[in-house]
Order: sequence, then structure tokens, then C-alpha cells
Amino acid sequence: MVELNLCCYRNNHLENSWDIDTYIAQGGYQVWKKVLAGDLSPQEIIDEVKTSNLRGRGGAGFPTGLKWSFMNRQAPGPKYIVCNSDESEPGTFKDRDIMRYNPHQLIEGMMIAGYVIGANTGYNYIRGEFWEPYERFTGAVMQARKAGLLGKDILDSGFDFDLHTHQGAGAYICGEETALIESLEGKKGQPRFKPPFPASYGVYGRPTTINNTETLASIPMILAKGGDWFAKLGVPNAGGTKLFSMSGHIEKPGNFEIPLGTPFKDLLELAGGVWKGRELKAVIPGGSSTALLPADKALAMTMDYDSIAKAGSFLGAGSVIIMDDQTDMVKALERLTWFYYDESCGQCTPCREGTGWMYRVVHRIRQGKGRPEDLETLKDVSGKIMGRVICGLGDAAAIPVTSFLQHFEHEFRHYIDHGCSIFDRA
Repeated sequence: MVELNLCCYRNNHLENSWDIDTYIAQGGYQVWKKVLAGDLSPQEIIDEVKTSNLRGRGGAGFPTGLKWSFMNRQAPGPKYIVCNSDESEPGTFKDRDIMRYNPHQLIEGMMIAGYVIGANTGYNYIRGEFWEPYERFTGAVMQARKAGLLGKDILDSGFDFDLHTHQGAGAYICGEETALIESLEGKKGQPRFKPPFPASYGVYGRPTTINNTETLASIPMILAKGGDWFAKLGVPNAGGTKLFSMSGHIEKPGNFEIPLGTPFKDLLELAGGVWKGRELKAVIPGGSSTALLPADKALAMTMDYDSIAKAGSFLGAGSVIIMDDQTDMVKALERLTWFYYDESCGQCTPCREGTGWMYRVVHRIRQGKGRPEDLETLKDVSGKIMGRVICGLGDAAAIPVTSFLQHFEHEFRHYIDHGCSIFDRA
């Protein structure tokens, strides 16, 4: 039996789970008080996080303890901790529920991270459409400040730290960390060239560490129960639990916190299985920017970084999109290509022009006006985007095209040859 909600969602079932009194009653802020009392040094915290095998939950999967160790906390001048709550990847809605139902665990994680890297200021960058999570998180910050857990000389420790919320404007590209920084500074959200990386040149040109919401919300439990506890919940190369957003053609869409390494078929069962009693056709396992997998590969994998990579895709943000056997893959790809065309910031020519080409060609095929050379055009254009742009959005736009054609090219050919879907043959 799969154990649920052991870390980030552990309080979600409680009445008024977002209230500071509820959080404190569950042991909340005890780790923060130990840190302020000097019982845990920054290096001891980094070592414990490394032991936990916590990897970034925003999509890249970079080891969190190693990322924190890049920051020179003794460097003079301001430093910043930034939480990426933009959560704009299609199919992703897990971080929203941390801010709605367990915001104080995120606040405690951000305060601990700020202490470790020597930052006195933190920002939580929240997706523009997330009004309720924004209000819940902002209210929780006010409660923590009133309780004396934020601000100047916190609990007579001599340490100052405060948090601010920043609401985005609904741009997908601002989930990329340097575009997020530009937006936070009040500028147009476009990615920066790297290097320099944010650890040396981030917010306002100062050293900055950026972590995902789920990553930071995991920290208090790791330090409360130990890195070994967290590591053993998962698999050797990735410790802990993971939040998975289940959407698409399933009976019970929603968020599920399960141990990494759980079989995909068990996660599908938790979500009630494929809806209407239909068969599984394909799965996008980590959000729309990750490669589509056919049913046989998905049913054989476990939900962790290595197993999904072996199957041919990525764990990404843990945004699992289920497609049943009645799904028209041409229509599905038409919708995805339009999204990336619409969201390209336009800074890089291969992405700006290529996303438009991919959408127009797929749209033409779906309208029954496809040409024999269209599939080669799609492969050529997607190949010329990948690896040739500043940020990851170009690859994110190209990967769905290549994976849909890899596994379901026959459906596109049917449209071209017959002017209609395979489901119209009868």
C-alpha cells in the first residue's frame, strides 16, 4: 500500500491547516527555533540536506544541498533567497496546494534556506493567476511576522530575515529562473545569458539562490526527522516523497504525494484509473515539456528520475497527463504547439520563428490540408530549435513534437493521406 502525504501535504487534512496555530501544534517552527538558537550551523544543515538526496522539484532535479553550497555566505553585501512558485507548466498544480493548505512549512523552509546562504531577504514569486494561494501565503507571512518569527533580531538571535510576495503576470517564461529575476526586478520577463549564474549575479545583481516551492517546503521535515529518514523514503538517486499532479483522462484528477520509486500503475490506481473504463494510450509524465510515452513504457516504469529517463522522458515537475485510447494525437499536439508559440518571449529567433512554424504545420495537418513533406518539415524545424536558444523553452516546445511523431506518426500520416483523423475511418 502506498503511503501518502508524509512531507509537504502532511497537514492538508487538518481544519484550518493554513493557520499558524495549527502548524505550531504539529511541531511547526521548532526547527527554525533550533537554527536561531545556534543548534544547527549552516554547514550542518547543508550536510543533512545532502544526506537526504533531495533534488530540485521544479523540473531540473539538481541536488539541493549542492546548490546551496555554491553560495558564498561570507561574501559582503545583500544576498537573496527566491522561491519559484510560478508553476506555469501545463498540467502542474501541486505547489498551489502547498501555499493554500500548508504555507507555514514553506515559510519555515525559506527562512532556513535564507539563514544557510546568509540572506536577510526572501521573495516568493507566485503565478499571476494564483490569487487564493497568494492571499493565503501573504496572510501566513503576516502571522509569522506578528509571532516574532520574521523581522529584526528574530527571537533575540541577532539574525534579521523578512519575506515578501511578488505576483507574476501569467507568463510561462517566468518559470525560468533568470526570466523570473528580470520580472521580479520590474522588467520584461526574458531569460538572461548564463554565465553568470544567479549564485553570483541574481536579483539586483546580488548572489541569489532560487528553489522551487516543493523543494523549500520539504526542508523543515528533513531537518526535523533527519536526512536518512527522507532519503530512505525514495530511491538511491533521489530521496523522499514527490508531489504528482494527475490530470487528463482519469477518474480522480488531483495531487498525490507519494514516495519516489512508486510504480506508475499504482499512482494511476490512486487517481481512479483511466476514465470511462477506457484503455490507456499514452502519458506525459512530467508536464507538457517532457516527452510523451506510449502506454506500454509508462506502465513498466516507476515514478523517479532514473526510471522515467530510461523509459525515454523526464520526471520534470511531476505533472502527469493521462491520455485514453480515444485521444486524437494530432489535435493534442496542435494544442501544445499553439501554447508554446503563444508563450515564446520572442528573444531568440529559432524559438520565436520555429514555434510558429510548428504550430502552423500541425494546424494545417489537423485541418485536413497536410502535405506529404510536412512531417519532415516538423522534424527539421524542431531539430533546429533544440539547443540553439538561451533558455529551455525552445527545447520544451520541440520535445512534444519529436515524441508525438516518434510514437504516433501513423496518426499524422492518416490525416495527410485522408484529410481526417483515424477515428473518422468508420
